[in-house]
Amino acid sequence: MTRPLESVPNFSEGRDRATIDALAEALGGGGARLLDVHADADHNRSVFTLVGSAEALVESLLAGIACARERIDLRRHNGAHPRIGAADVVPLVPLAPEDAGRAGEAALTLAARVGEELGLPVFLYGELGDDRGPAFFRRGGPEELQRRVDAGEVQAAFGPSRLNDSAGGVLVGARRPLIAFNVNLRGPLEAAREVAALVRESGGGFPGVRALGLELPSAGLVQVSMNVEDWEAAALHEIVAAVSREAAARDAEVVGSELVGLMPAGAAAAAAGAALRIDGFDASRVLELRLLDD
Repeated sequence: MTRPLESVPNFSEGRDRATIDALAEALGGGGARLLDVHADADHNRSVFTLVGSAEALVESLLAGIACARERIDLRRHNGAHPRIGAADVVPLVPLAPEDAGRAGEAALTLAARVGEELGLPVFLYGELGDDRGPAFFRRGGPEELQRRVDAGEVQAAFGPSRLNDSAGGVLVGARRPLIAFNVNLRGPLEAAREVAALVRESGGGFPGVRALGLELPSAGLVQVSMNVEDWEAAALHEIVAAVSREAAARDAEVVGSELVGLMPAGAAAAAAGAALRIDGFDASRVLELRLLDD
């Protein structure tokens, strides 16, 4: 039996329940299975987790992106998370390394159809886009991205060369599973930004970690918002310990953490083993996972 692929599309709406529900309905109507919806009002962003065959995912994602194009207007959008599109980033994810090729092919099929059928500019990221991450395109927002396109610095891989006035563009890629993980702090925004700079890979921190310091006005907190792209190289419990230590040094306090979407079982097992101080504990010691392997 062919393994399913996963997709974790991020849409620039986290407050309007009617739009979030419409996106969920659209994504669930193309044959893929919708596993999780995570909406955040401060980020003004929703993250959906789907699994299915390559064909089913392409159809479901195309319907979801079409829904976002009709319902989300970036000209009226505000939120803590950077974005360049109503359907901001759409990754195809292999659940096993040997399926990376299928994920890449599905991503390219989706990108071509979004450009041709929905008339939105599509920018490829990750391995499909010269290893440039979403942050490369989001820098400065849609207006700055359009300026860079006009100047010939960046080119859409599919679709028109102008971003849609209301829906912007779409980032499409294929990547390995990652963990979207946030740590909330009570303290100044500058503390969150400094901690984020220290823990992310580009600042000399953990390998494969991307991090931003953001403000959460509704909660009266600030946040170190992270993507952990290689959970085997950067263990969650070690990241949390570092964030807590660096936050305390800046008179900030960790008040909780947040998982966005789903995470690999191996990462949860590793964190549990560390918390319980069990030597050699990994996913092979989890009963249900062993039964699935058998």
